[in-house]
Amino acid sequence: MSKEDKKTLTVDGIIVDIEDERNLLEIIRKVGIDLPTFCYHSDLSVYGACRLCLVDVKGRGIMASCSTKPEPDMVIMTHTAEIRQMRKINLELLLANHDRECPSCSRSNNCTLQDLARQLGVEEVRFKKLEKADMAPIDRSSPSIVRDPNKCVLCGDCVRVCDEVQGIGAIDFAHRGAKACVTAAFNKDLGKVECVNCGQCAAVCPTGALIPKQERDEVWSLLADPEKYVVAAFAPAVRVGLGEYFGMEPGADVTGRIVTALRMLGFDQVYDVTFAADMTIVEEANELIERVSSGGTLPMFTSCCPGWVKFAETYFPDMIPNLSTCKSPQQMFGATAHKVLPGKFNVAPENLAVVSIMPCTAKKFEAKDEKFKNNGIQDITNVITTQELGRMIVANGIKFEELEPSSLDMPLGFYTGAGVIFGATGGVMEAALRYAAEVIRGQKMHRVEFKEVRGSEGIKEAEYALGDLNIKVAVAHGLANARKVCEMVKSGEKDYHFIEIMACPNGCVAGGGQPILNKSTLGNKALRTKGIYNVDRRLQLHNSSDNYMVQEIYNEYFGGKAGTHEAHKALHTKYEDRSELLS
Repeated sequence: MSKEDKKTLTVDGIIVDIEDERNLLEIIRKVGIDLPTFCYHSDLSVYGACRLCLVDVKGRGIMASCSTKPEPDMVIMTHTAEIRQMRKINLELLLANHDRECPSCSRSNNCTLQDLARQLGVEEVRFKKLEKADMAPIDRSSPSIVRDPNKCVLCGDCVRVCDEVQGIGAIDFAHRGAKACVTAAFNKDLGKVECVNCGQCAAVCPTGALIPKQERDEVWSLLADPEKYVVAAFAPAVRVGLGEYFGMEPGADVTGRIVTALRMLGFDQVYDVTFAADMTIVEEANELIERVSSGGTLPMFTSCCPGWVKFAETYFPDMIPNLSTCKSPQQMFGATAHKVLPGKFNVAPENLAVVSIMPCTAKKFEAKDEKFKNNGIQDITNVITTQELGRMIVANGIKFEELEPSSLDMPLGFYTGAGVIFGATGGVMEAALRYAAEVIRGQKMHRVEFKEVRGSEGIKEAEYALGDLNIKVAVAHGLANARKVCEMVKSGEKDYHFIEIMACPNGCVAGGGQPILNKSTLGNKALRTKGIYNVDRRLQLHNSSDNYMVQEIYNEYFGGKAGTHEAHKALHTKYEDRSELLS
């Protein structure tokens, strides 16, 4: 476009080019003006309810910048005296009907309302709260999410992410006027509807009305019990997320500091769920090869993500035979730990406590499933999120950023780059392809990458020639995309051998238990993903077949190889039809 053809508008006296911006808010932020917003989220549809991003457009009056398209020759004022006053009043109205128990709120110091109050200079709330007979009850029915209606300000972020990104709609607006609220269908508890426990609602909730269910007190009790031998294991994505909690560079690999901090908290051993990710690939890739070669049910879907598994059980129960029978890495780790550690440390099985540290809230639901119990003992005792670990470290006065790194304990702390990349969308697929390529071709391969399955595109497809076999694969993240893939497979529109699904957009790096992202840190998802692949590149071993400690565990406990009776009994699972949740 020539200089003469450029279209411009004016923002606070600054002439700005109109490019591909969707609304005035994007134009205004482009010139470095941090216009306040509350209900606006760039990954979701425009709602325009909070009225904080108001601007004065010459000749048109005051309007919401998030829902106004840029047009040539507009003259925009962003901070007139009238607009400043209107913003303060609108924020006070939001605060008036909000349960302001800030010191005890989990979102304190990371709360959009607090940030806006400071930005707009709101030091008192002049409006009375709506009259209610009682405080609304807090919904603790879900094993993953706690919902406090008293903190909800009806911004709609949770409703939109559940519907638009996840394609579920487990929660929505109900009633009108002063009785308006966000709730599950027929005002049921969250634990009794089609919620898949992904926690994306909590990830976008700006007020703490939805938060991951906390298990910190239970873990503190385990650590204080002299009869318990307590081990910790953390997931791949935690290593590139926890540093943000302490103001460190997004995506920084803080594995060694995590180990040191966990030991200081009192854990007896510190392991890595990435060990079990390598084990998952050994089982899952061999299962895929067996299905392809023997005419088994195809396409085969990954089963690492419990949010996706519950989604499939609820919405596509007829496709349950397509799910890999492999347990998730978390549950494989728990089962393996209970096989290996009691004898190694002379601990009674009932006194071994395995604490899993996850970026994911659905893992809390998964760990409590009765089918993951052996001789009355759950494979995983408790699950805490990245956020919860951060709070435990703070509670003990540990200066995380100053810690000296420590090494993980063996053998369950040994891992390859293939296990690490599980934390990003496409990572499970790539790890499986690295392994399968070696098995099918019958030769060792070094630093082979399958970059076509990487990236933030919602649905990715690729086809690879592995020996005489052409493998067609697909990768999807976000459950709305998962639904599209399932429907294309069912209709016969698409024909794949292997499909990876992750419930959370961008994969585990952006799980519901990771450090909260806001308008200024949304780019951290990409930096976390970059950090995951940087770890893979730094490691010497990049294929799960290179994890010799996994092979040692197979030799001693699981019959020497994948697919044995011992391995299948401990490392595989079954699924159930949950479609009754839709009725």
